[in-house]
This record gives sequence, structure tokens and C-alpha cells, in this order.
Amino acid sequence: MQPRLVRNILSGTPLGHPLHPVLTDLPIGAWGMAAVLDAVGGRASERAADILVAVGIGTAVPTAAAGLNDWSDTQGKPRRIGLVHAAANTTALCLYTSSAVARATEHRGLGKMLGLAGFGILMFSGFLGGHLSYSNAVNVNKTAGRRGPAEWTSVLADHDLPDGGQVKADVAGVSVLLYRSGVAIQALDSVCSHMGGPLDEGKIADGCVTCPWHGSTFRLADGQIVRGPASSPQPVYETRLTDGRIEVRRKR
Repeated sequence: MQPRLVRNILSGTPLGHPLHPVLTDLPIGAWGMAAVLDAVGGRASERAADILVAVGIGTAVPTAAAGLNDWSDTQGKPRRIGLVHAAANTTALCLYTSSAVARATEHRGLGKMLGLAGFGILMFSGFLGGHLSYSNAVNVNKTAGRRGPAEWTSVLADHDLPDGGQVKADVAGVSVLLYRSGVAIQALDSVCSHMGGPLDEGKIADGCVTCPWHGSTFRLADGQIVRGPASSPQPVYETRLTDGRIEVRRKR
């Protein structure tokens, strides 16, 4: 199974962290400093302000690409809020592009006005982005805080998991996906770290399980990501057989 290179990069899979929040600091920081220089910097800082406006424009494009990638996995209310967020960002980018043109054609007063207007819209868009992350938990690791038992705990009778079979079992308030291949039994959290999809309903092949929602693929052996859009690995559990029962505990 080959990784989806562009999808993985835009999702932040190689980083182990979503990429979009990291990139947003670049245009926000550049345009924020440009706004400060436009407001109080005077003539000596005009060149620096122009450069910062250009940097913000250049970094806004990959930031938008990463955001679009994340938005494509949303549904319902977060999807609608994401549309408004994207529209506001696009408006801010257009205003800053117009500001750059005005500055380059010696219409600095107009350029400053356009830049400050763009920054105001950018702040509104940032509010929406924060709402998506902190109120709607978009692209937040869905397995954070899901900790199974630290001690060996019985979850299933041995005969209830045939060779090649996969079963969802609940243990200590956490749902676990169990899979048997020959004598080996593997277990990992059944909730996909990406958007909470049911891994227990996913396809298992070549030692990996693929989430049926967005295609994130994890190795059963260690929970590591083979394909994004997930950026956080799955929690994995140790297994053993005791008196005809399958027991699991949190991997140490």
C-alpha cells in the first residue's frame, strides 16, 4: 500500500501534527507585523512593511491548501463554518494583494487602508478557525485521553475471535479492535485518531487496518500511520491468552 504523498504532507502526517495550524502563523504573523509598521512605523519602515505584505501573500497559498485538505474531511456544521472561514481568508488575501499592488504603484495611503481592512477580516477568520479547532474539535486527535487498562484485563473469550477475524470489544471504558492472524492477536484503539471513524469496520490487509471514513491506514503491530490523512498514530495494546480468555493492557 503506497502512501498518498501530497495528502500526507497537507495533513501533517510526516510531522505527527496537523500542518494547517502551523502554517497559519506565517501569514498572520507577517500581515500582523505589517499592520503595526503601517500604523506606527513611519517612512523608515515602509520597505519592511511591503516585504511583510508580500511574505503573507506567498505563505497564504500553502496555508489555504492545507486548510482545504482538512476541510474536505468535515461534515455538517463544521463544514459550513469552514466555508465562511475560507471565504474570509480569500477576501483578506484579495485585499492584501490589492494592497501590494497599490504600494508598488506609489499609492501607499490606499495600500495601508487595504492592508488594515484585510487584517481586520483576517482576525475574524482566525476567530472562526479557533472555533473549529476548540469548539468543534476539527482535526483534533480523537484518541487523546483514551487510555485503556494498565493491568491485564479480560476482554473476550478465545473462541470468539477466529483466525482472520476482527472484533470490537469494550474494556475499561475504551473500545478496542482485536484481530487474529494465526496465533498472533493484535489490538489497537478502534476509534480513528483522525476524525473518530470506526476502525473495527475497516478493511484489514497486509498487517494494516484502513479507516472506512477517510482512508487513514495504520499498522496493527504498532499503530503507526501508513497513509494519511491521520497525523497521530493509534494507541496499541499488548495481548495474551489466559485460561481461554483474551486479555489486553496498555502498551508500556
